[in-house]
Amino acid sequence: MNPKVDPDLCIGCGLCAELCPEVFEMGDDGLAHAVGADQCEDAGCCEEAADSCPVDAISL
Repeated sequence: MNPKVDPDLCIGCGLCAELCPEVFEMGDDGLAHAVGADQCEDAGCCEEAADSCPVDAISL
């Protein structure tokens, strides 16, 4: 899995960073960023974060 956050869709709610902090974090720009993409499979929370995104900004 290679998670990506679409900055044009992200509203900065922070839900992905709460659900999967190993992979997602909130940037200084107020948007989510995938910072641990290589940890996605081990973390086991990427799919939940993507499914929970209210604007479908996360692709796996």
